[in-house]
Amino acid sequence: MDRAQKEKVVEELGQIFESSGVVVVSRYEGLTVAEMTDLRNRAREADAVVRVAKNRLAKIAIKGTGCESIGEYLDGMTVLTYSEDPVAAAKVTEGFAKDNGKLEILGGAMAGTALDRAGVEAVSKMPSREELIASIVGCIGAPASNIAGAIGAPASNIASILSTIEEKGEAA
Repeated sequence: MDRAQKEKVVEELGQIFESSGVVVVSRYEGLTVAEMTDLRNRAREADAVVRVAKNRLAKIAIKGTGCESIGEYLDGMTVLTYSEDPVAAAKVTEGFAKDNGKLEILGGAMAGTALDRAGVEAVSKMPSREELIASIVGCIGAPASNIAGAIGAPASNIASILSTIEEKGEAA
């Protein structure tokens, strides 16, 4: 890899660290190609990306950023999992690590803040962006549904009373 290629990789990694909602650093020593492909496929399904990068170049890319302290995790065979959604990459990595003991989560960064192992686990347990949106929409729609039900209830009650009176009239 020549100097121009290295500069391009450093620039790409810098963009990843700046624009991603979360970046998870893991040690992947011992993973087979099939297992790594499985991790990449899981990440793709969750709109996350798995990337193996040279630690030296990643350390250069994080210099001067808020997550510079994760440089200590960039040692050995490391892989970066990142996503725009602040929890997608953490969820994918945690799920894969539970299924496959060879992947060791070291830490990560979220919005310029370094995360340790426990921090990544806590982030993975948070609801995803889509889950939060669905929850908010449900909360917004509930009062309107209740109002519509309350408005329609008297008419429904009157209709059932009238049908009961009609049935009694027919029976007599």
